[in-house]
Amino acid sequence: MSRSNETRAPHAEARDLATRRARIRELNDQFRVSLTGGRVMVTSGIRDLGPVGVLHAVAAVRTFADFNDGNDPHAEHDFGSVEVAGERVFWKIDYYDHRYQYGSPDPSLPGLTGRVLTIMLASEY
Repeated sequence: MSRSNETRAPHAEARDLATRRARIRELNDQFRVSLTGGRVMVTSGIRDLGPVGVLHAVAAVRTFADFNDGNDPHAEHDFGSVEVAGERVFWKIDYYDHRYQYGSPDPSLPGLTGRVLTIMLASEY
C-alpha cells in the first residue's frame, strides 16, 4: 500500500525537496556555464556596453561562483551579481515550459523545462 503525500514523513519531504533543488542547481550550472540547453537574453543596457562589454558580461556570468545565502537563498544557482566595466550586472535564470509560453511545471526535469538566462544592468531590474 503506498502512502499519499499527506501521510509522508516530514523528513522524506525535506529530502525530496533537497534532491529536487540539487538537480535544479546542477541543470542551472550546466546551462549557465555552457550556454546550451536554453535561451540567453541581454538587455539594452548590456548591449549599450558594446561588443566587448557584452563579452565580458557573459564571461563573468559563466564563471560566477560566489553563491551564498544572500544571493542564493534556495540553493538553486539561479541568480547572481557581478561587476562589468564599472557597472553592477545582475543575471537571472527563469524556468518556462518547453514552448517558452508558460512557467515550467518542474524545473528539475529538463524535458519539461526551457531555461532563460537574462543578463541585465542592476539599474534595469
